[in-house]
Amino acid sequence: MSSQNKIDRRISVAPMMGWTDRHDRYFMRLITPNALLYTVMLTTGALVHGKKFKILEYNPEEHPIALQLGGSDPKDLAYCAMLAERYHYDEVNLNCGCPSERVQNGKFGACLMAEPQLVAECIDAMKQACSIPVTVKTRIGIDDHDSYEFLTDFIGAIAAKGCDTFIIHARKALLDGLSPAENRTVPPLRWDVAHRLKQDFPQLKFILNGGIKTPDDVRAGLAQMDGVMIGREAYQNPYFLAEIERDIFGTKDIRSRNDVIEALMPYIGKSLENGVPLKDITRHILGLYQGLPGARRWRQILSQEAYKPAANENVVREALKHIAA
Repeated sequence: MSSQNKIDRRISVAPMMGWTDRHDRYFMRLITPNALLYTVMLTTGALVHGKKFKILEYNPEEHPIALQLGGSDPKDLAYCAMLAERYHYDEVNLNCGCPSERVQNGKFGACLMAEPQLVAECIDAMKQACSIPVTVKTRIGIDDHDSYEFLTDFIGAIAAKGCDTFIIHARKALLDGLSPAENRTVPPLRWDVAHRLKQDFPQLKFILNGGIKTPDDVRAGLAQMDGVMIGREAYQNPYFLAEIERDIFGTKDIRSRNDVIEALMPYIGKSLENGVPLKDITRHILGLYQGLPGARRWRQILSQEAYKPAANENVVREALKHIAA
């Protein structure tokens, strides 16, 4: 049996719909060799009925990598957990935090917090189907179900089935009336609730998620929690991860931004040969030079030129000329 202790969870990058696809993860891995990376949420329906090979494919360089699932049927989740192990993912994670209406209609995501026993059954089925770590990503409450007792009952029911790692997005979710974007900012950020969970369940591992924007935020989170999951900041300002890599993991040989692009070039070339449009890769690298001279022109060239049918690596090289050496 695999042990959840074998994965270094101090730093991870959140699953972000539409963003953390395989191209983005390959790019981020060039900046941070050690952070745990997550797929976008994949629904059990897509894996049970879709083209599994295409959906689950990733680059070997992306390890350590976790597969996040959305679903609420124990049998389907067990099958998908088995697939996660078959495809050599390092972890499989159940989403109990996404507040979108589409997700609610599918009876998964944050609405599952109202059904702790069902989630416990799902986790039990997943754990029996695979030997890789099974984890849960959750909010701290939903709608009027936002008492600390409600949260601890939810955590306790799942922990009783052997799940020992929880990623806590330290906001509650409002399932009626707020968009997913608003649910990331409107409900108050409550790191204190996440800290309290760690104090009250010391035998479990808790990863803090939500509002992590600076290296100081990361250090503050790690002082009280087992790990920190970084979301939008890691996407919009990806080189932020280089400082974290050096400070937290002690990595000395950190690539410069330009070296990251040079290391990405062969991947771009190979992807283009396989029919991947340039824009599918370059959209992820727009923020690499954030705050530096030439960054605006870098973004402009990539945004305007990468969408043209014949766009190739030369677009990236042209954009790079406008970055001060």
